[in-house]
Formats: sequence, structure tokens, C-alpha cells
Amino acid sequence: MESLNFDLETQTVRDLNQYLHGDTAALAGQRIAVTSPNGAHNIAVGVDADLHVTIKGHAGYYAGGMNQQATIVIEGSAGTGVAENMMSGKVHVRGFASNGAGASAHGGLLVIDGDAGLRCGISLKGGDIVVGGSVGSFSAFMAQAGRMVICGDAGDALGDSLYEAVLYVRGEVKSLGADAQYEPMSDADFDAVRALLAAGGLDHDPASFKRIASARTLYHWNADANQEY
Repeated sequence: MESLNFDLETQTVRDLNQYLHGDTAALAGQRIAVTSPNGAHNIAVGVDADLHVTIKGHAGYYAGGMNQQATIVIEGSAGTGVAENMMSGKVHVRGFASNGAGASAHGGLLVIDGDAGLRCGISLKGGDIVVGGSVGSFSAFMAQAGRMVICGDAGDALGDSLYEAVLYVRGEVKSLGADAQYEPMSDADFDAVRALLAAGGLDHDPASFKRIASARTLYHWNADANQEY
């Protein structure tokens, strides 16, 4: 199918998003190109159709937010909150991502080729995140479900107040957050990392990754802990 082009030099983000919010059956299979994004915010937000969107340049805040079914490729870097609250589908950032990438994602796959900023995967609720580079401090804070694969390093307090999400890190971790701990890698973990790396177009050895999960000491209130966890 021939690609439909939206040029944000002459058209608005509202024009684009209103088109993308049309009848899902009619949109299915379409390929949409977004040119001259120039860091505009809210590009391709709330898409609920099985189509392919290519953003040809840098995107601002919340690109691909609330995505469902669509594949959204950003041929540049993305601002705060890319793929925030994603439900399904795939968002692929070819460059770098700013703070809060994949925040509260319930499903789908977020791939970031470069580094991600602070709080990547904060409050993750079931989505998968693959980062080719490093992540900033407080990434996976209160992550409840889902998986993160970090091919580079991680900043301070990785996995702070972690619930049932599982993190895999290849590089160095500056520090773990409260209730996060290293655990042995199982065969299932190696398989999971291998599959996620393949989905992200990466080919690292799964054996080079470390598993981080919750120690589960924060699951229940302890009146005798004196706020020391």
C-alpha cells in the first residue's frame, strides 16, 4: 500500500491525530509518513489501529503515547514520555529517549536504540522495554509487571520499589533501589532476553546479562521497621 504523507510544516498534529483516530478497519495496513516533525509534541498519540507510522525526524513529548496495535517508528530522538501508557503494538526510537520513556506501559514493545533518560519504565504495568544503550536514575521505579532489557549501564536506584517486573542489565548498575536484588539467571530468563533482543534488532549474548527482581520485603507493612527498609 502506498504511503500517505503528513507534512507538519503545512499540516497540524491535530490533522494527523484526527486521521489516525479514524475507522480502525479502514486504517488497517496503511503506512503513514510524518515529515518535518521538528520536535512537535503528541505525535501519533492514542492510535488504535493496526498500521505503520514513520516519524521522519525528532519527536517531542508523548510521541506514541497510549498506543494500541500500531507500529510507530521515530527516525530520530524522542522527548519525555514516549510510548507512555502504551497498551499494545510497538514503538521504536532510532535515537535517544528523554525522561519517563514507556511510563505505565501495560503492553506492547518499546525499543530505544540509544540511551534513555531518568525514570525509564516508571510504573511499568506489563509492557516490554529494550534499551540499546544506558538508562538514567530511578528507572523501573515501582515497575509492577513487564520486562526491561538494558544493554548498557543503569544509574542510581534501579528498580526502586519494584513489584513483579523483571530487569535484565548487561552493563554496570550504579546502585539498586529499595527492595531490588540480583537473582540467578534461569533458562527461561536466557530465552526471554534472547527473544527481546531479537525483537529489538540486537544480538548480544544473553549470558552477559544480570537479572534484577523484587525481594518482596515491601509487599506488607511492617510496623516494627521504623521506616527502615
